[in-house]
Amino acid sequence: MDITVEKLRLEDAEAVIDFEKENRAYFEKMVPSRGDDYYYFDNFITRHHQLLNEQSQGLSYFYLIRKTNGEILGRINFVDIDKTQNSGHIGYRVGEKHTGHGIAYRALHTLMDKLSTDGFKKIFAKTTNNNIASQKVLEKNGFKKIEESAEEFVMNGEKLRFVNYIWAI
Repeated sequence: MDITVEKLRLEDAEAVIDFEKENRAYFEKMVPSRGDDYYYFDNFITRHHQLLNEQSQGLSYFYLIRKTNGEILGRINFVDIDKTQNSGHIGYRVGEKHTGHGIAYRALHTLMDKLSTDGFKKIFAKTTNNNIASQKVLEKNGFKKIEESAEEFVMNGEKLRFVNYIWAI
């Protein structure tokens, strides 16, 4: 399956909220809930405009992973950009029905190529210690494990820790 990685646009709002609603239960197994209010369209569109404003200022970039037919497969966010350090933090999510097909690996690889061409030298990422699939995606894309946090938190009744990664030129 061919994929594209494209910056978020205003006209993507309805497709993105549909994607998020469809995958809500799946995502909430791995990341804290955004809460019910996030999924009300008026609230979502306000947040969508905020993200686009942040993107237009170069503070963060938000990408959609799509099939060539336009279907959203996932998202990648590049946030906390520090242009003085040529660095930022990356995070991604792939919809449940699209996991296990190498989409996260290929999308992250595509975006990493673009970011390195754009001059970024250090990119940070984190996942949870139980998310082995995400750890593998990061490591296959050249990220190195920095540390596993000693601090635990509880999510969905399970004690977890963050695992921090870096990619650097």
